[in-house]
Amino acid sequence: MPNILAVAETRGGALRKVALEAVTAARALADGSGGGEVHALVFGPPGTAAKVEPLAQHGADKVLVCEHAAYDKADAESMAATIAARAAGFTVVMLSASAQGRDLAPRVSAKLNAPLLSDCLTVRLADSAVTATHPTYTGKVIATLKAGPAPVVVSVRPSAVTPAANAKALSAEAIAPAADPAASRVKVTEVVASGGAKLDLGEAPVIISGGRGLKEAANFKLVEDLAAAFGNAAVGATRAVTDDGWRPHSDQIGQTGRLVSPDLYVAVGISGAIQHLAGMRTSKTIVAINKDAEAPIFKVADYGIVGDALEIVPALTAAVRAAKQAH
Repeated sequence: MPNILAVAETRGGALRKVALEAVTAARALADGSGGGEVHALVFGPPGTAAKVEPLAQHGADKVLVCEHAAYDKADAESMAATIAARAAGFTVVMLSASAQGRDLAPRVSAKLNAPLLSDCLTVRLADSAVTATHPTYTGKVIATLKAGPAPVVVSVRPSAVTPAANAKALSAEAIAPAADPAASRVKVTEVVASGGAKLDLGEAPVIISGGRGLKEAANFKLVEDLAAAFGNAAVGATRAVTDDGWRPHSDQIGQTGRLVSPDLYVAVGISGAIQHLAGMRTSKTIVAINKDAEAPIFKVADYGIVGDALEIVPALTAAVRAAKQAH
């Protein structure tokens, strides 16, 4: 029976949604291949051990907690060395394809001299080989990749897996770093986080994105109002909009920005340049609002609204608010 090591990501000592996604993916992989064990490896500052119960609730048979003050800001060198040192006996090392995961996964792959399947949408295990699907050619093609024998390092695209409860009794063990963070050659000196209660694009189930069809930066207030009406939505933007300074670059979705797969993606005034489609076309449901009926965005949309976004978005916001009040 294959055992899976899932790296559960934290931020400031608190588990992120992608941590539960990684453990859920690992649990499904183990159960689908004979019922092996899932061990979750968590890095964080002192006090992190008190916050790992959700990992057991999502299927981790054992939680390995590696605490160090340096892990408050992450330390890729030390973390990768510790993951590699703990990988013996595991068929798959599972990470999220988040910014942190994209830093860690290649390091772990190199240390283990193991194949790496990155930014995967689905993963399965059969006959000691891992098969995964991965978007390529800016998302126009979904490639099927196969790697083995064990171990294989796999990273899963954020939101491609829905966290699922699969409760296990919590079994936690404190471990020491395999490499001293103080000896790391690269130091993270600062982490700039979004302010307030703003949802991270990689974790939001709903994303409302705006493009140049909004005509000016002030009209992004319409997008923000729609996101607020949903209550669980984040605001995204196209590269053209962020380049023009309408939105911060951290809001950019696309090939050179964030890669997202929310349950619902609403594209407001976005024509659908291939660079943008590469970042969002794996969303579960896509709604496009554009006055150009021939806009490329409609080719990937599940639902399309042809018309002026400045008129449609306020009406949609009112409808969402009314629907929520009715329930």
